Amino acid sequence: MNVALIKSTEQPYGELFAEARERLPGDGLVASARKAAFDDFAERGLPHRRIEEWKYTDLRALLRTVAPLAPSPEKAALALAAKAVEALGIENTCRLTLVDGVFAPELSDLATLEKGVRVQTLREALGEGKTDRLKTKVASDAMISLNGALATDGVIVTVDNNVTLSRPIHIAHVATASSASVVTRSHVRIGNKTRVTLVESFVGAEGAATYQVHDQVEVSIGDDAELQHVRLMEDARDAANITTAAFRLGARTKLNSFGLTQGAAVSRYQGFITFAGEGSELSTNGVNLLGSRRHGDTTLVVDHAVPNCISREVFRAVLDDQSHSVFQGRIIVRQDAQKTDGKMMTRALLLSDDTEADNKPELEIFADDVACGHGATAGAIDEELLFYLRARGLPEKEAQGLLIAAFVGEAIESIVDEGLRDIAIATADRWLAARG
Repeated sequence: MNVALIKSTEQPYGELFAEARERLPGDGLVASARKAAFDDFAERGLPHRRIEEWKYTDLRALLRTVAPLAPSPEKAALALAAKAVEALGIENTCRLTLVDGVFAPELSDLATLEKGVRVQTLREALGEGKTDRLKTKVASDAMISLNGALATDGVIVTVDNNVTLSRPIHIAHVATASSASVVTRSHVRIGNKTRVTLVESFVGAEGAATYQVHDQVEVSIGDDAELQHVRLMEDARDAANITTAAFRLGARTKLNSFGLTQGAAVSRYQGFITFAGEGSELSTNGVNLLGSRRHGDTTLVVDHAVPNCISREVFRAVLDDQSHSVFQGRIIVRQDAQKTDGKMMTRALLLSDDTEADNKPELEIFADDVACGHGATAGAIDEELLFYLRARGLPEKEAQGLLIAAFVGEAIESIVDEGLRDIAIATADRWLAARG
């Protein structure tokens, strides 16, 4: 499938790094770490179909190249970003805003941080020589290396032990530049016996087009803690969004994660979730709403490294026109991870004969006392149900809309926060309305 939707300026990778170097925070060991990461990316190049993990998302065909870094935002860009964030309708949160890859304090809520919450920018940390902020332990691929080389900024959020936040923390990513790359990396550390809701949003400001988002977030959750995580991606229709997320769960931890993809011509969300403490529970759910020739990839690796943990994965994709959805889910059960309970289910709803859904669930089990399973389905709308609704006077599009809403509802209902759940429903409704 040769989409070639992002048409950035072709240039050698070495030139890309040379042009960016003066703008990148950190010197000494940090600069050396960046150079090593970029050399690794340049040697590998953009992932392609001959790499098993990227078999269905060939970035050499879809992106062709990496766009140069977006310029630092000026007053006009910040004004556009403010309007874009306001349009999201995500209220009553502690917002931390990144505009074109740079933290924007004037669009953030630093003055109203709750007790027990500390925020530092990635730029500040790298200026202090903290090279560990550019390193990733759970996985290695070209896009992770690219992020480590070119990350311009991000936020480092620490929530102390024994804290229950009354408002969600909202990391808002806004792109205002066109034909440019936005490269960010954030870290979130949640203390023991702490309760947090974390929202991530991605949006393009008015006029932003053909930009690329390269984001990475690393989240560490302490013992007896709970995280509600919601990710909403509504980038511009001709943009690209490549995001890596790594979660580490302590003992007796609960993580409930939901992701909604509704924008971008090309997107890939690759999540790595590791159980590092016994007695923890994971529920991860997602919805991809794709039309036109859009390509959306969700790739998850859930690593049961310790005994007595539970994981549930529920994903839904709705495809129209000539769109392409990918779900790759792998559950790994280590030899010592007895009493693991892991289940995964993905379903794709095809609204056109020209769509494509690739579902690849995998189990790698090295323990013998486990309860694990997976399933995958793909098909069209049930004609009998559609006839039933139309026979009661509903137009075809409205009848389809009701069935589609019911199809994605199981995943959306997993959002605990009512306000965030309503925003996800409204986003899905906008996609349905845009079908005409």
